[in-house]
Amino acid sequence: MQKKELIEKLKFNSEGLIPVVAQDWRTGEIRMVAYANKEAIEKTLETGYAHYYSRSRKKLWKKGASSGELQKVKEIRVDCDNDTLIYLIEQEKNIACHTGERNCFFRNLKGEYVIDNLQPFETLQRLQELLKKRIEKLPEGSYTTKLVKEGFNKIVQKFGEESVETLIALMNRDKDEIIYESADMLYHWLLALTYLGIDITEVFQELGKRFKKKPNKGED
Repeated sequence: MQKKELIEKLKFNSEGLIPVVAQDWRTGEIRMVAYANKEAIEKTLETGYAHYYSRSRKKLWKKGASSGELQKVKEIRVDCDNDTLIYLIEQEKNIACHTGERNCFFRNLKGEYVIDNLQPFETLQRLQELLKKRIEKLPEGSYTTKLVKEGFNKIVQKFGEESVETLIALMNRDKDEIIYESADMLYHWLLALTYLGIDITEVFQELGKRFKKKPNKGED
């Protein structure tokens, strides 16, 4: 089926718009929700950058055109009813909200600030973001700064030590100890990757290649 035919199957509302959820390709977090018309979708597909339709300004807009906070679109997905889209994006400058926050959903209904209440699926990617900043700026008093200044061999040594401690915890079958030591091990592993310039998404993509295809009916 051609691109044009797929767009024609979308169910736009009476104003010719369809809601679009912008989801971070790396972290999985929802960055923002906006609307798009047919032209915005076509522009997004044509350029590879997110375009939306502003209901208040009554015109097409390219996200980040003035601020530089562009959204590179990796893929567009459509829901089962053809009436909602997801833009899987890479958020440039790491800011999606006009308030300066990384995403638009930084509060809950209690009015609490929750941007740092990480969901499990985004923890490693968000940690790597922080590690990149630590390596770049080397703030005083940071444990990461201390390790980086001591060099890569020290980081690898610490990863080895934490791996052994995790192994011992596993042998002891102590759940709390396993969780604690695993977190230590993952931190040092991720620091080593970050030091070498390896993005954790590359590891996840490799794992993704190893998933089996969907089993036949009746198979596990």
